[in-house]
Amino acid sequence: QVRLVESGGGLVQAGGSLRLSCAASGRTFSNNAMGWFRQAPGKEREFVAGIDWKGSNSQYRDSVKGRFTISRDNANVAKNTIYLQMTSLEPEDTAVYYCAAGRSSAAVGLSTVQSWGQGTQVTVSS
Repeated sequence: QVRLVESGGGLVQAGGSLRLSCAASGRTFSNNAMGWFRQAPGKEREFVAGIDWKGSNSQYRDSVKGRFTISRDNANVAKNTIYLQMTSLEPEDTAVYYCAAGRSSAAVGLSTVQSWGQGTQVTVSS
């Protein structure tokens, strides 16, 4: 059974940092684009960041550009892990963050997700 498991969420003060991790088990996603999405209470799930299968190209929503960095551990395919380094966190970043594997190798969006993780809560206090 394919599983994506997120970790690293928590409570942090505004201006602080967190690093989210997403580990895949059951199969490898080394040929898939991967991404992070988030959903705040009462809001729709939204794209945060994505990375292609090689780790060479990444995309970000405008509100996190310059603050968040997505990466993947391609040096060790067996680890099958992606990360989201979040800095200068703002209360508006509070949400459940989901890891996702895309159906293609180049990019992932809400309509092209193949597998979802269960989510990890990030809460930023002001």
